[in-house]
Amino acid sequence: MAKHYRPRRSLLILGLILAGLATWAFLPNRDHSPKLGLDLRGGTQVILSPQSANSNAVTNDQLAQTLRIIRQRVDGFGVAEAEVQVQGSGANTKIIVTIPGATSRSVVDQLRTTAKMSFRPVVAEDYGSPQPAPSVSPSASGKPSAKPAPSANPTPSVDPALLKPPIQSKTLTEQYANIFKALDCATSNSVDGAKPDDETQYLIACDKDGAYKYVLGPALLSGTDVQSASAGLPQSGAGNWQVDLTMTTSGAKKFADATKALYQQKAPTNQFGIVLDGVVMSAPSVNEPILGGSAVISGSFTAEEAKALSQVLKFGSLPVSLSVDEVQQISPTLGNDQLRAGVLAGAFGLLLVVIYLLLYYRALGLLATFSLAVAATFTYLIVIVLGNEIGFTMTLAGIAGAIVAIGITADSFVVYFERLRDELREGKRLRGAVDHGWSRARRTILAADFVSILAAVVLYYLSVGSVRGFAFTLGLTTLIDVLVAFMFTRPLVYLAAETKWMNAGSGFTGVSPARLGVKTHTEVAQ
Repeated sequence: MAKHYRPRRSLLILGLILAGLATWAFLPNRDHSPKLGLDLRGGTQVILSPQSANSNAVTNDQLAQTLRIIRQRVDGFGVAEAEVQVQGSGANTKIIVTIPGATSRSVVDQLRTTAKMSFRPVVAEDYGSPQPAPSVSPSASGKPSAKPAPSANPTPSVDPALLKPPIQSKTLTEQYANIFKALDCATSNSVDGAKPDDETQYLIACDKDGAYKYVLGPALLSGTDVQSASAGLPQSGAGNWQVDLTMTTSGAKKFADATKALYQQKAPTNQFGIVLDGVVMSAPSVNEPILGGSAVISGSFTAEEAKALSQVLKFGSLPVSLSVDEVQQISPTLGNDQLRAGVLAGAFGLLLVVIYLLLYYRALGLLATFSLAVAATFTYLIVIVLGNEIGFTMTLAGIAGAIVAIGITADSFVVYFERLRDELREGKRLRGAVDHGWSRARRTILAADFVSILAAVVLYYLSVGSVRGFAFTLGLTTLIDVLVAFMFTRPLVYLAAETKWMNAGSGFTGVSPARLGVKTHTEVAQ
């Protein structure tokens, strides 16, 4: 088996992998350094107060579901190492969300959005500010249609068969008209959202930009009728971002009935408002009945707007409303001090390991030092790549996992070198000892690394917050240890065993007969 082994091929493959990682990590317009977590670079802390829609106490089930959805939303925005915690109980319950790094306002807004969505028919429409909003419309084909200008003197009337319950009282009609006329979306707080509305009642609301105001009928569909939502560009590649909706089986039937009825109306009552927490996200007109249960919300969405809407719709409605009590920035000063202390401790520990390897294993220890350097390079590049691709951030706990991995990697070298020396003590020549020693050592290395990886996986899935960062980093560096041991350390030792100097048995080789307590000398390679 040994004569068929090609160490140079293993080193070449590893070099190509390393070069590929380096290229990926240092692509233009990307971050070229690891992303740091909240405890190292600071971040944002948001304190939220949960409130039940019916003024009752928030139940444990509602609180648990709220925490799960908030975690999903934060993860969906690519924010890693965020922590979601509950403090207090009863009326004093607070939800604390900590997000590392600079956080955009949209992420904070999505945390508190209850995502109570409904599809409501438009009864009346008017400008809410001097500048009209861009047109938005859904269609089965994904092609936007022109949105008619709103009426200057809207009259809240629509086919009673479409709205349940219909407005029958003249006094109530005048009341809605007066409130609607007095509403100024440019100066009111009606675009802030986070206000659960009664889907069985009429609603007067502004759109998200404050450019339009609407009188909306009772909901025709709710957010629970939406099965999935995703943001993307049209398949043709041309046009603005859009949100693709897929309805549930029951929702598809409701959607078909609603679009059939709206299609027969005249502008502006052929539109339906997509209402999210009392704010009209868009009010598209119906070009044709949509019967397949799939629709496209298209128009002048930016990428961030489309993704934000799809994330909220995809992860569902919060069972409670959330009010933002406080948003504060967290300083990374303490984390920087801890980082310096941690890096110093790690560097000192690594130095001790290298000194031990060099004093005890001599030339073999030098090879082990090279292997540690390669493993460190792999870890650094992979952390950069994961930071760019999935938002992985390095925290103090993650650094601790990397420091622990130094011992795991060094242990692999010790296992191999001791097996090799045992083979030499049994009278084998250096080349034979290298092959037989590796055959015996690799099983031990794989078993030890498997236990570490298993522990990291279990810890990752059973823990939350920074502990998961420790488990992830530990598992990642353990996998790197396996790669380096098999594709760098082994071929490097194999090539060293072919040199005359190593076979001569010098005291600096680490395999001299005198140091091993044997009388025979290894064979000089030919």
